[in-house]
Parts: sequence; C-alpha cells; structure tokens
Amino acid sequence: MDELNLAQRIAIWFLPVLFGITVHEVAHGWVARQLGDPTAMMLGRLTLNPLKHVDPFGTVLVPGILLLFGGVIFGWAKPVPVTWQNLKQPKRDMALVALAGPSANLLMALFWALLVKTGVALHGTFSWIAEPLIFMGIAGIFINAILFVLNLFPLPPLDGGRVLAGLLPNRLAWQLGRLEPYGLIILLVLLFTGLLGKVIWPAIATVQVALSFLAGIPSEVFQAVLLMLFGA
Repeated sequence: MDELNLAQRIAIWFLPVLFGITVHEVAHGWVARQLGDPTAMMLGRLTLNPLKHVDPFGTVLVPGILLLFGGVIFGWAKPVPVTWQNLKQPKRDMALVALAGPSANLLMALFWALLVKTGVALHGTFSWIAEPLIFMGIAGIFINAILFVLNLFPLPPLDGGRVLAGLLPNRLAWQLGRLEPYGLIILLVLLFTGLLGKVIWPAIATVQVALSFLAGIPSEVFQAVLLMLFGA
C-alpha cells in the first residue's frame, strides 16, 4: 500500500468521522421519539442528512486541525434536543436515550469492520476498490470505537453519566447531576493529564482488536494502516 497524501487522508476520514458523530445524535432523537418525545422529529433532526447535524467547530474545524497535525481524530455534532418531560418514565427513558448514541457507534463500528472484510476479500483482484474500502473501514472502526467507549465514561454530560444517573437511587443521581456544569472542564483536565487515556484506551484497544479480528486482518496490520492514515 502506497503512502497517502493529505488530500487522500482527509477523503478517507471524512465519511467515518461525519457519520460517526451524526448517526450518534440521530440515535438519541430516534429513541426519544419511541419513548414519547417528538422534539427531535419536530425540529427535523431525525435525518441522516449531515447538514442538519454539523457543528462548524466540532464537526469540521476541530477534526480538520487534529488530522493536519497528526492528532487523534475527534469531534462532535450539534446535540439533538430531548424534552425529558415528554418521556413516559423520564429517569429510565433518559438513560435509554443516552445509551442509544454509544450503541449506534458500536453498530457502525461493526458495519465498518464488514466493509474491511469485503475489502480484504477483493484485494488482489479488485485492488482499486479494495484498498479504499480497507482504509475507510479501519478509520471507521477507529473513530467509532473511540466514540463508543468515550461516551460511556460515567461523567455528565457524557452519555455514560446520564446512563449512570438512570441506574442510581434518586438522591445519588441528583448528586451526580450537579457535576454536569463542570463535566467538560473535568474531562479536559483528565485528558491533558493523561488520566483519561489510561482509563479508556485499554477498552478502546480491546474493541479495536475484536473488530479487526472480525474484519479478518491481524491487529498489527490494523495498527500499520492507522499510522498511514495519520501520516506517520
């Protein structure tokens, strides 16, 4: 496989990142609709049209800068609004709505793994299509594994924090909810001190290894392709 230039790397990352964060949000809105809240549907957010979900900063600028400088590809879409008062059982249902996003990322990671498997099967015969499928599929596995594990971290306003609040007794759930205004600051502190990575990267690596096995490629090949995708 030849070395990739910046334009090729951007093209490969574009769809996995875009749909990794937009489908995540659509899943929140879709489950909320099933549980009685039509807010996302009324606002036109139950669509896979990425333009409805793009946050210029989180969906375009941040991932672009990280890719340019060889960092971990990360971003976010505009959150889908949920009116908890419309839910049938607000505490339980908010936890289910929160869980929908990471679950969507896991399903997407499985889809990208099957795409890689298809590329591996075609390699050697139709390499012109096989290699793009493998590259894009590995990028999709990587970004969705991160979004799956990171969003399950039990800190509000991440989905994992809301899932935990739905499982805790009311008093403890209320105490946990008080952290939400400071959640992003706490997350950034954990990120820059390296503590977040120590907690979540083993889980991310486990998911990636399992999916690379499903895709039919050795984990060392998976890592080698990732290095190419980051221009390393």
